[in-house]
Amino acid sequence: MTLFDRIKKIAKDRGYSIAEVERRSGVSTNYMYQWKKRNPNPETLASVAKVLNVSVDYLLSGEEQKNETTKKVNIEELLDGTAMLTDRDGELTDSDRAALRALISTYLQSTEGRERLKKYSNMELDDNGGNGDD
Repeated sequence: MTLFDRIKKIAKDRGYSIAEVERRSGVSTNYMYQWKKRNPNPETLASVAKVLNVSVDYLLSGEEQKNETTKKVNIEELLDGTAMLTDRDGELTDSDRAALRALISTYLQSTEGRERLKKYSNMELDDNGGNGDD
């Protein structure tokens, strides 16, 4: 699989077109199609990898680099990032937080959730199931 084919597949899996990836990564329209014949510069490739939430290694080889610094998911940190989804000036009520915490925790503890988390974000649940409890 070529670099372009891999990017196209990942983009499709994420619900993006090539044009959307180009727009989000700041490259000109149809620029990525040139990658069928030549490799992009490292900065551009890094920008595309960021948009697709994968490593540059994964784009180039199809294999994720083994990394000892896998991040741990903390559901409380995720909840802080979801506050913008409310219509209350970015504030989650305690019941909002509890409901979202339960949904996220249940999903991340499922086989599919763990696999997707590892595949797409190089993260895994923290030792407390992601809930941030000590």
